Amino acid sequence: MTRLLAFVSLFAAAGLAPAGAQMRDPLAPLPDAPRIPPAPTLVPITTTSAPSPAGQFAFAGYKQHLIARARMAGISESTISSTIPWLSLNPRVILLDRAQPGNIGNPNSTPPFAPYRREHVSVSLVSRGRFVYAANTSRLAGIQARTGVDPAIPISIFGHETSFGAVTGNFDLLDALATLAYEGRRRELFETEFVAALRLLDRGTSRARLRGSWAGATGYPQFMPSAILRLAIDGDGDGRADIWSSQADAFASIGNFLKDAGWKANIPWGIAVRTPTGLDRAALRNPVVAPRCPRVFARHSKWLTMREWRALGVAPLRRSLPDDEPASLLEPDGPGATAYLLTANYRAILAYNCSNFYALSVGILADEIAQR
Repeated sequence: MTRLLAFVSLFAAAGLAPAGAQMRDPLAPLPDAPRIPPAPTLVPITTTSAPSPAGQFAFAGYKQHLIARARMAGISESTISSTIPWLSLNPRVILLDRAQPGNIGNPNSTPPFAPYRREHVSVSLVSRGRFVYAANTSRLAGIQARTGVDPAIPISIFGHETSFGAVTGNFDLLDALATLAYEGRRRELFETEFVAALRLLDRGTSRARLRGSWAGATGYPQFMPSAILRLAIDGDGDGRADIWSSQADAFASIGNFLKDAGWKANIPWGIAVRTPTGLDRAALRNPVVAPRCPRVFARHSKWLTMREWRALGVAPLRRSLPDDEPASLLEPDGPGATAYLLTANYRAILAYNCSNFYALSVGILADEIAQR
């Protein structure tokens, strides 16, 4: 009983109440023009296996902010009341977020690409990718006709993201997104995705479906909730866009994502090249600072046509690009190692995951799967 009373007192202090508590309903509709209150001052999250009582208490107060934001977005009261009061803070999500390259406590240096490539363009991934590719030839051709996207790219992303459906993640998405929003490093992003996840519930997606990565991605394509709402499409003709159990829907949705990101039909993502000794890299530096992912794009040269790259002595190792196709140069392991000329389609892959290593490995795996 003492523990029950303490539990009720905790929620009462935060303006939340367990079912049956005799107090004003905190989920009752707000006035006609509700204003989202500023998020409360938060207790720093410790990186232990369990949240501190103070941190959990502050998180309970933060739920009021999420409730107000959900109401402003038009989320139904039934969805709000069945989810937000029962969210749990997940410190492991914060640990994983802070462990990402370039984040808190990590060096600013970039590791070599070769070890990453060996892991993400492995013999196993290539052989399994070829099997999935061959089994879906006609379906992928339809997706290419619909979106213009190289049919090997959705297969490569499917393999890279989930090992062809074997590993889709088991984090509760609502807990993960709320935890990341509460932590505050990218609050607006994760609050927006949290509300999008609630909207999926409103549209009939079951809570059991909303499981995935610690960062909030879910399903075969590992889409964020907002991407599901905007870009998931039906690929098997059953009238539903089920990215959790239909590979056809997943492939079509990935193609639709890349089309929306600016994919250009009948152009490779990029090509492997050899750079000449004495190439003036300072003259090739791109002076423009990218508004999105500046560290990623800072490694790309300025844009030149394939004809101009050839004139500088940059030579394709296998296939080439049309003479007038613009491309930028990336040397992931520095001068003397394999380099890549990257087209606008590489930028579309970066929209999926803004990492040069990710986009390179997706493109290279796709080429291996398609045996080109």
